[in-house]
Amino acid sequence: MNPILLDIPTELFTQRLHLRIPQPGDGAVVFNTVRGSLPELKKWMPWATDLYSLDNAEEWVRRAASQFHSRQQLGFVIFDRETNEHVGNTSAFDFDWNVPKAEIGYWLSTPHCGKGLMTEAVIAVTNLLLDNCKLHRVQICADARNTKTCAVAQRAGYQCEGTLRNDRRDPHGQLTHTRLFARLPVS
Repeated sequence: MNPILLDIPTELFTQRLHLRIPQPGDGAVVFNTVRGSLPELKKWMPWATDLYSLDNAEEWVRRAASQFHSRQQLGFVIFDRETNEHVGNTSAFDFDWNVPKAEIGYWLSTPHCGKGLMTEAVIAVTNLLLDNCKLHRVQICADARNTKTCAVAQRAGYQCEGTLRNDRRDPHGQLTHTRLFARLPVS
């Protein structure tokens, strides 16, 4: 099937979260959340630097919306349903529609860590990919030192398939290991 013909919802709701496709103008919200969590994000995300700007954030939301419709990437901004506060982002990317498979990435604002919110969001996006998109594999790759990201993957039902040693460099140029997690559809 041609992925452009897939009917993929632009909004997902969980018990506590509202995930939706980014919209023009969301850059200010994303920017403020990133700036408030920059010390934590800088450890793991190459784009999270002191130079991160409102233009960078707005560029991301507009690109993410465009890529959602072309099925290159399915990006979501995540809001707390009760407060409507932006708490983070998640995306499915690196699609190989021939398999079909994809990878999920995510980040959460520092004040909202440790509450299970990202696990809830990852489960929602994973279910979307496995059920609506009929993927045969969804994976999460994380720096092996990033215990929070690895824990989210495991709580969301992903199995650790191994560690890729000296696989990449972190944002500071240090050579690191990557943990590879995957979920397959239930047979």
